Amino acid sequence: MTTAAYPIGDLVNEDVVLLPFAKKHLEGALKLSQEMSWPYRLEDWNVALQLGQGFVLERAGTVIGTAAWWPYGDTYASAGMIIVAKDAQGRGYGARLVDALLTSARPRTIALNSTAEGAILYRRRGFVPIGVIHQHQGIPRGRHEPPPPGLVRPMAASDFEATMRLDREATGLERRQMLEKLLHSGDGYVLQRDGMARGYAISRLFGRGHVIGPVVAETATDAQALIEAALARLGSVFVRIDTSATSQLGDWFEGIGLEQVGDATTMILGTPAPSSGPARVFAIPNQSFG
Repeated sequence: MTTAAYPIGDLVNEDVVLLPFAKKHLEGALKLSQEMSWPYRLEDWNVALQLGQGFVLERAGTVIGTAAWWPYGDTYASAGMIIVAKDAQGRGYGARLVDALLTSARPRTIALNSTAEGAILYRRRGFVPIGVIHQHQGIPRGRHEPPPPGLVRPMAASDFEATMRLDREATGLERRQMLEKLLHSGDGYVLQRDGMARGYAISRLFGRGHVIGPVVAETATDAQALIEAALARLGSVFVRIDTSATSQLGDWFEGIGLEQVGDATTMILGTPAPSSGPARVFAIPNQSFG
């Protein structure tokens, strides 16, 4: 990663520069996300930077914008953490960040989850909507019992290759580095049937509490069993799950106290990765990693 600065040519604020996202920018990025009430911790920003790359906008040494992307092999990527400070919005800074990100990441196919405000910017650059993500969160009600150990069990190191196979089936992506990182800092679960791994889930610290995701399974019933295993271990703590609007889990989440508090539009620039099934994604790791 280079360290050169690129002037963005803004006529009002000529001291604003575009820089490669580096570790020294993490504190500034955290303050920016706090201003937006995005629930990232410094640790969450750090993991994102370790797994990917991106750009920041700096004005007089202060971070006023961020954008990051994460490669999945040489063909696909996800993008996110695209933020512009409130007092800097409406000046083309978001467009500058996104254009720098696209120049860096292309010709990969790029997927992202967009707010309603950002969708117009992405559409102008060729992104098209392909789905909707629902954000569910809260402190789960009641006591959650783990599924029978013969169905779901804690993930062991020897399960990793089977987990990778399931993830590739469901996403069509090569996400080895990301899954290794998430499992290093979280708890994994495997659903087994007929002696074979048929689903997996990861639960980890993130944001205001814990996030459960990815969750990959063949059916909504299996996905629910994996999530129950994670909830049983977590107890009464704040939990967030980001799930597709078509996951068939929304009503169950609402019933256990994980209310839907927002949504995002999944958009893509390029050709979507082909999934081979039968495993599919029921929850994503977060709205940036996709």
